Amino acid sequence: MSLISELVCVQCGSGYAEGAHMTCPTCGPDEGILDIRFDLERAGETLNRASLGGRTASHWRYRELLPLDEGYCPTDGSIGWTPLIETPRLAAAVGVRRLWLKDDGRNASGSFKDRASSVGVAHAQQLGYSSIACASTGNAASSLAHCAAAAGLSANIFVSRIIPDGKLAQLLAYGARVFKIEGSYAEAYDLCTKACVELGWYNRNCAINPYLVEGKKTGGLEVAEQLQDDGPDWVSGSVGDGCSIAGVYKGFVEMKAVGIINWQPRMLGVQSADVAPIAEAMRTGSLDRSGSGDTYADSINVPVPRNWRKAVKAVGDSGGAYVCVTDEQIMRAVRETGRLSGVFAEPAAAAAVAGVASAVVDGVIDSDASVVAMITGNGLKDIRGAIKAVGAPHVIAPDLQRVIKIVEADSKGES
Repeated sequence: MSLISELVCVQCGSGYAEGAHMTCPTCGPDEGILDIRFDLERAGETLNRASLGGRTASHWRYRELLPLDEGYCPTDGSIGWTPLIETPRLAAAVGVRRLWLKDDGRNASGSFKDRASSVGVAHAQQLGYSSIACASTGNAASSLAHCAAAAGLSANIFVSRIIPDGKLAQLLAYGARVFKIEGSYAEAYDLCTKACVELGWYNRNCAINPYLVEGKKTGGLEVAEQLQDDGPDWVSGSVGDGCSIAGVYKGFVEMKAVGIINWQPRMLGVQSADVAPIAEAMRTGSLDRSGSGDTYADSINVPVPRNWRKAVKAVGDSGGAYVCVTDEQIMRAVRETGRLSGVFAEPAAAAAVAGVASAVVDGVIDSDASVVAMITGNGLKDIRGAIKAVGAPHVIAPDLQRVIKIVEADSKGES
């Protein structure tokens, strides 16, 4: 059996036994988001540095801290244990002493969301479901389609009209049933929720389903283990719906509780300057549900986030902060991250790097700080967005003199 001790409502604090509810019945599905608590003392009896040394190089290595019965927690896999890359040149460009990139673009479907989807699929199997569904701006959808296909479950995906072609192609290639909604992400989410109730599908959406955040926290578990005694001062992550940064922070808290690390970083939440409801909620204590704003970084284009309370609490409890960056700053980060580190980040992933640079300028992060930036998606996920950031090639006739002229102009900074 799993080591779950209880599920606790993030709004009212009420506790529930495992399996009793997916959301708090008192606070309702919009506000009564639950947080899964584990028996960390028991987890620490078998989860330690020595035991981890002999385990799978995937996120399933943390089975004591996953919400799955033993028979549904694989002993091997291809998701997680992604590289943590130190990037001195990019660190200098953004203005910090040390900078690592946690490159989750290396995951099976190319994004951080594979962590959550794999746990969701395993949990659906544990409960006996044959069909699973989610609403998504793109990455959660493609990750779910991949994980469901690998497990033999039917996937039903609700996406908004702005989904990039690369992510849509993944969904269809994995055999998912795709509903492209002629409306907003919020409308896709609401329709997905109704369909799950009516048709008996497992609901993968993190706002309804607290089990998914436990997959996301493996990003924090891994960074903690990978750095061990060399912990960073800050961890930066882009924020859309809010559950990713909450999950990563939870990973650090639990790794400290079981004794793997003795440090805890401050969390930097990064939102688009044009779509920043959680940053505003951090300041005011309440969520603006008007649903206004738009950004070209599609994965964080979430005007009405469902997991805002967890995201605010995680950053607040860590002593961290929220910053907002413009689309122009994000595009610059796409270019600099690729050029100075060799990591191709989709716009929403590069926002984590842009946020570090902005936080240094604003005095939020000290120039002597060490920082991890969570790269949550591969640049191939959104080719149109990437090209908008990096520009076009030189189109020329097969003429050597033309090549020489372009090289000379580049060396003079003329093009």
